Amino acid sequence: MKSKRIRLIDCLRGFSLLGILLANMLIFQYGMHGKDLLHLFHVTTAGSTAHKFVQLLVEGSFMPIFTFVFGFGMIKMKESLNARNRKAGWPLLRRFALLGAIGLLHSTYLWDGDILFYYGIIGIMLLIFMNRKPKTLLIWSCILMLLVGLIGIFPENKQSKSTQEMNQRIEAYVKNTVTLYAGGSYAEIKHDRETADPMAKSASAMLVIAMIAPMLHMPLFLLGMYAAKRRWFIDPEQKTATYRKYLFIFLPLGLLFKSYSLVFPDQIGSGTGMLVGGSLLSIGYMMAFALAYSRFSSSRLFGYFEAVGKLSLTNYLMQTVICTTIFYGYGLGWFGKIGVIAGCGLALLIYILQMFFSSWYNSYFKSGPFERILRMWTYLSLSGKAKRKKNLAAAEI
Repeated sequence: MKSKRIRLIDCLRGFSLLGILLANMLIFQYGMHGKDLLHLFHVTTAGSTAHKFVQLLVEGSFMPIFTFVFGFGMIKMKESLNARNRKAGWPLLRRFALLGAIGLLHSTYLWDGDILFYYGIIGIMLLIFMNRKPKTLLIWSCILMLLVGLIGIFPENKQSKSTQEMNQRIEAYVKNTVTLYAGGSYAEIKHDRETADPMAKSASAMLVIAMIAPMLHMPLFLLGMYAAKRRWFIDPEQKTATYRKYLFIFLPLGLLFKSYSLVFPDQIGSGTGMLVGGSLLSIGYMMAFALAYSRFSSSRLFGYFEAVGKLSLTNYLMQTVICTTIFYGYGLGWFGKIGVIAGCGLALLIYILQMFFSSWYNSYFKSGPFERILRMWTYLSLSGKAKRKKNLAAAEI
């Protein structure tokens, strides 16, 4: 049986990379901690306003789309392997292990905003849910979403001595990065990435973070697995009413939650508004995208989104290479200099170039270079394809 890709899922994967790049552009420009201390970079009023819109519409609402598609793809890969009389456990374990290894190299040698290592670890954890019923996946997704909401109910006490000391350390660190990242060498920036810890996290704090972090995105992973088993995006032309219904539920709900968090950042539930609101908004975005696709799937624009999605791993890594070269001292050294609005424009330009490059590349090759390596390792095959296993019972006959 030949595996058939679901075009809408590739389009969604490509669409998510646009939002991820827009959100990551703040980190590329100002650093992991500096993106929330823009006053240290003398950002204009217009830039601050643009930052609020990015926080509302982009931050925390496109990574969950990628997460959802990751879970969806995991189930489709399992089904494809099962159709070839093969079990999915070991191939998926190899895939997630290599993805984690790529992420570790990415975060060590290029950029500290990596997500691949995290996805590799989460993927391994998700294997325990692989054979669960759709209802079970949905229940666990809702339970974990509720727990995520509970994490953010009580705001941080900004008046406590420990919080004030930590904020002072972070501010001092960010001021230092303005010079270091804009003019430093590759070796100096890499050393800072490996050794600097402005939050002075203890071993116990790191353990707590390691336990909580998977929970933040697990709901969308599981929802993606549920959607694959329920065939949400198969024959989208027949599901326009469903997409429209969920669009009008989750889009306004997500915006409402996130708006509350931004308008009342120090009130009870502000953290919940951002954590849960981001996921709800991402569902709204997916429904809006699927609805548009169901009507205009032949549009050339969706062809470009699909091309980017097919090369998602390669494009994600190339975004890091391009942006670190632009902003860090061993490249153009634009760190902290061009502003939020220009940064958004640059992100759009880079993404458009990736659209055209991916479309051109896909006209010659079926998969990207990193996607090919991942597939070869997953299936232990030079062709990057899973071989059909003979049915022993049939063979004996």
